[in-house]
Amino acid sequence: MQFTSEQRLDDGVTERGFTLGEIPGILWTPGSASASAPAPLILLGHPALGLHRMYPRLVARARQAAADGFATATIELPGCGDRPRWPAGEQARADLRRAKEAGEPIGDEIVDALVLPLVEEAVPEWQSALDALLSLPEIGGPVGYSGGVISIGIRLAVVEPRIVAAGLFAGSFIPRAMFEEARRVTIPLHVLLQWDDEGNDRQAALDLFDAFGSKEKSLHANMGGHTGVPQHAGEDAAGFFARHLR
Repeated sequence: MQFTSEQRLDDGVTERGFTLGEIPGILWTPGSASASAPAPLILLGHPALGLHRMYPRLVARARQAAADGFATATIELPGCGDRPRWPAGEQARADLRRAKEAGEPIGDEIVDALVLPLVEEAVPEWQSALDALLSLPEIGGPVGYSGGVISIGIRLAVVEPRIVAAGLFAGSFIPRAMFEEARRVTIPLHVLLQWDDEGNDRQAALDLFDAFGSKEKSLHANMGGHTGVPQHAGEDAAGFFARHLR
């Protein structure tokens, strides 16, 4: 890991840009973080829209987490931002746009092509980032995962034992194969569902929640579309992580 930039935000949060090989990322640490009192870490997932475009929402989440004493970090997803183009992903997104514009149902083939290769590429990168982040003296366990592409969160919850709790956003397409993986998830889950999400199959989200194997799981459904998440939803998620990462 190589740090490429550093700035102190007005609330005392330190923001550092970094690269991990070709992968850019951002680390936020609260002003109280130090080598003698390392901060628990939350990995901030995000949609495949690029860190630059997602930055305002990511930094808001990071600052809220820092107020509760958590460090947060995120990395650029494959094929996004300034990373090399990913022809297969671009083709899948083009197929998705064409289906939507034609008013056609989004078939399993499109969803699988869009999501499964992304999961296969992104999850090992998140794990490598976690290796590097946990080597820093100001960062400690335990680790949580929050938001982003829900299938990435599912896979990480299955394969990464250092992640002990996850907050997932039911707002992306779900390949059928992920339902079987969901049955293997055992960590505590906090799942957010926007009831009128225009891009989300509500019944699929409910079926996925039912499939999760976790003994402790909660579903928080709010009225409104994809971008209409109420402020209290973030506060509820903060309480969830405070309970499980302390």
